[in-house]
Amino acid sequence: MDFRKKKMRRRFGRRKVCRFCADKSLVIDYKSPQVLRYFITERGKLVPRRISGNCAKHQRRVSLAIKRARMLALMPFKATGR
Repeated sequence: MDFRKKKMRRRFGRRKVCRFCADKSLVIDYKSPQVLRYFITERGKLVPRRISGNCAKHQRRVSLAIKRARMLALMPFKATGR
């Protein structure tokens, strides 16, 4: 019985808030890699929405901006070295 109770218990953390919805002065722009750097991992992959806390609208815009910045060589496609 105790085993089942432990299994059913879940942790609920604080809900993340979209940075771009909270701060209207922040702009998503492919020419500013210092803002976009928070949304890629150290290996160069896009951080998913559930981890970054972005809303769906801003996550789509961030991913598009990162892809554009990669094409212009402002951001890496993947991590350098091993």
